Amino acid sequence: MIKPAFQTDQALLADIELANQTPDKLHIWWLGQSGYLLHYNGRHLLFDPYLSDSLSRKYANTDKPHVRISEQVIDPALLTMIDVVTSSHNHTDHLDADTLLPLMAANPAVQLIIPEANRSFVYQRLGLGPVWEGLTQPVGLTAGQTITVGEFIIHGVPAAHNERERDDRGFDLFMGYVVEAGPYTIYHSGDTLWFDGLVDVLLPFRVDVALLPINGNKPERRVAGNLDPDEAARLGRDIGAKLVIPHHYDLFAFNTADPTDFIHACNHYNTPYRVLQLGEGVAV
Repeated sequence: MIKPAFQTDQALLADIELANQTPDKLHIWWLGQSGYLLHYNGRHLLFDPYLSDSLSRKYANTDKPHVRISEQVIDPALLTMIDVVTSSHNHTDHLDADTLLPLMAANPAVQLIIPEANRSFVYQRLGLGPVWEGLTQPVGLTAGQTITVGEFIIHGVPAAHNERERDDRGFDLFMGYVVEAGPYTIYHSGDTLWFDGLVDVLLPFRVDVALLPINGNKPERRVAGNLDPDEAARLGRDIGAKLVIPHHYDLFAFNTADPTDFIHACNHYNTPYRVLQLGEGVAV
């Protein structure tokens, strides 16, 4: 049975519009898998959206079917207010042409943020040449680099999925992003395991909200792994996050997790948390 979303399409759009009444607050909606929509002061940033069934179609007749277990939250073409969208790495649930192309068509001025190491792959995946006619060129970052786009200051931070990998220039293939929006600081991990130095990288940012995966690292799944519920709760505690929101579960039957385990771990470590339903938002 497909798990229904808290709100979808027009109801979600109405909720996003309602956020304009409190522009001084940070609003966050979970759109499924690792996708989050941020709103601050009338501007919108979209982390790593996957809003299609492309992976289910791709793997339908293989020994690793990607069976969807949750409702798609929104048609990406309906998100006509997006200023910035990120891709943290090249896996399809973080760089999906069936999501990004309609999103970019609906938002011709949107700024796409990518790992610089992945630029050629991004062009190939999206079927676009070096000159993006009518579209804004993507901005490439690597760990330690920063760009300002409108209301958002975006810092590249490293990720390990499963290892921290770099190209021959030393640029990271897997990344997370720390975003400053007014007085708020948000860390989106991308996909990552815990690795030496991660806490030291994040502590100086004084993270308010950490968006962390909880699906774990299980070789039998034959996919790269992530933090498990216990590790996500501990990482949130160790970086002093004021709120941790879990992601990367409740999409595919073979690669999910039980958020109840994350709740128990947060209670054990005294980590402040919020578990969102699909399509649900929270104001910070």
